[in-house]
Amino acid sequence: MTQAQNPPAKKTPHSAATQQSAEQETPAQQPPARKRATKKSAAKQSTAGKASTRKAATQKTSPKKPATQKTAAKRTPAAKSATKQTPARKTTATKSAAARKPAAKTSGAQPSSRAKKTSPAADVSSTTARPRREHDLVLFGATGFTGQLVAKHLIRTTPASLRIALAGRSEGKLGQVVKQIGGRAYDLPLVIANSDDPRSLAAMAQSTTALITTVGPYAKYGLPLVGACADAGTNYCDLTGEVLFMRDSIDRYDAKARSTGARIVHSCGFDSIPSDLGVLALSMAIANDDADARMLATRLVVRSARGGISGGTIASGMLEAERARGDERAREVLDDPYSLSPDRAAEPTPGDDPDPRSPLRDEVTGTWLTPFLMGSINTRVVRRSNALQDYRYGRQFRYSEYLSTGGGPGGRLAATGIAAAMAAGEFAMSLAPARDLLQRFLPDPGEGPSERTRAKGYFSILLHTRTNTGVQYRATVAAQGDPGYAATSMMLATSGLTLAGTGLTERAGVLTPATAMGETLITNLKAAGMTIEAARA
Repeated sequence: MTQAQNPPAKKTPHSAATQQSAEQETPAQQPPARKRATKKSAAKQSTAGKASTRKAATQKTSPKKPATQKTAAKRTPAAKSATKQTPARKTTATKSAAARKPAAKTSGAQPSSRAKKTSPAADVSSTTARPRREHDLVLFGATGFTGQLVAKHLIRTTPASLRIALAGRSEGKLGQVVKQIGGRAYDLPLVIANSDDPRSLAAMAQSTTALITTVGPYAKYGLPLVGACADAGTNYCDLTGEVLFMRDSIDRYDAKARSTGARIVHSCGFDSIPSDLGVLALSMAIANDDADARMLATRLVVRSARGGISGGTIASGMLEAERARGDERAREVLDDPYSLSPDRAAEPTPGDDPDPRSPLRDEVTGTWLTPFLMGSINTRVVRRSNALQDYRYGRQFRYSEYLSTGGGPGGRLAATGIAAAMAAGEFAMSLAPARDLLQRFLPDPGEGPSERTRAKGYFSILLHTRTNTGVQYRATVAAQGDPGYAATSMMLATSGLTLAGTGLTERAGVLTPATAMGETLITNLKAAGMTIEAARA
C-alpha cells in the first residue's frame, strides 16, 4: 500500500499544515452569536382530541415552524408525564415535521414500521442504563461539516426507537440539514443551544443521557458544555485533539463529573481511538494468555493512510500555538509526555522520553519510520488510560507513535524529509506572520474534502509490543473512509451510541475511550466495520 504524503507545514502536535493525509478532524467553528429565542406557546395536539401544554428542558424547534420554538424552562408535572406517550400522541416537533412531509412515517411510537437496516452498535445503545430522559442522544454542532457527517451516520444506522435530537445555534441551518438528509431526519426534534448561553447548554445537557459535540475549536467553545454535562451527570464525547483543552477539562471538571456519574470522554475520532483501543486490545490479548504479564516498549506504526485535511484542525492547531507562545505553563503541558496524567507525581521515573523528532528503522516492520504528527496527542491519551486503570499496561510501559515511509534508501530519505518538514512547521507556527500567511491558503473551519475523496480514504495501523515475559504481541487497527472525516464520523457516532447505552465501565470523570467504554466500544466499532484485532505474534 502507498504511504500518504504529508502537507508541508504544521506545528506539532496540534496544527494541521504538515499532517500526513491521515489527519484528525476538528469540528466546524461555532459561530459567535445568535439572537435569543423567545418563548412560544406549544402547538395543540390533535391526535388525542385534547390540548396539553408542555414545557421542555431544552429549546426545540422545527425547521419551518418557528412558532413551536420553546425556551428552556423547568418542567411542569404535565411535561414530565409527556415522556409516557401513547402511540396516538406526537411531540410538537414530530408533529410539525410530519406536516412538512406528509408521506413520512411517524417515529418512536411504531419503530417496527420502519424497514431500516440497523447496525449492531446501534442496537446495543437502544436501551439506556440511566433514568430515562427526554433524549437518548443529542448531537450538538449538527450544522457543521463533521456534524452533518455524524448526523447522517446516526440517522442511517440506528433504529427509530433510539431518541436522537439534532442541536445547534441556528434554527434555519438545522432545518437545512434536515432537508438535506431527508427521511427519518424530518422526525427528529431540534434543540436550540449556543456555546455562549450557559442556560441553553445546561438545559440541553439535562435533557439527554449522552451528548456528542463537534463544535470547536474546543479550547474556545468546549469548556462550558463540559461543565454543563458534568453538572447534569450526562455522558459526553468529542473529537478534540487539543491537549491544553483536555488538561483544562480535567482540572476543572473531573471531580464534579465523578460526583455526578458523568463520563466526559475526549478524543473519540482518529485522535485517539485507534491508539487508545489498539493498546487496550493488546493488553486484553496478553491478559488472556498470562494475567501477570505486562507490556514494555510499545510502538504504533501508521503503515498507510489516505485522506484530506481539515480546516477545523488547522484552526485548533493555530489557537493552541498562539496560546503556547505567550503562556509558559501551556508550553510545559505540551512538552510533558505525561501532561494528561491524573497524578503526575505517581508516574514512573524515568518514564517516557519527550516526543521523538528523528527518523529510525523499525526491526519489526523492516521499514523506516518518522514521528507521527498526531502522536504527541495520542500518546498522552494512552498514558492517561494506563494510569486510570492502575497501570494495567505496566509500570514499565513505554509508548511511541510513528509513520512508516517504506524500506531502503527511499524510505530513509522520506522519513528524514518529513521529520525536517515537521520541525520547520513547528517553528513557523510559533510566528504570527507565518500563521497569518498559512490561513490565506489553507481550508477554513467548516470546510473539508469532497464526498469522493472521503470515500476513497482509509488507514491501516500496526501496534507491536513485547511483554516482561519476553513474548511479542501485535495488533491491527484499520478502517475504510477518510481518517479525519468518514472514519472519524463513524468512530464519534459509535462512541456517542455506546455512551447512551449499557455495558460501560464503572468509572466516571474525565476519561478516555478505553477507560470509559473499553471492550464494549471495541465490539461496537467492529460491528460498524472497523478492524481491531490483537494476538500473539
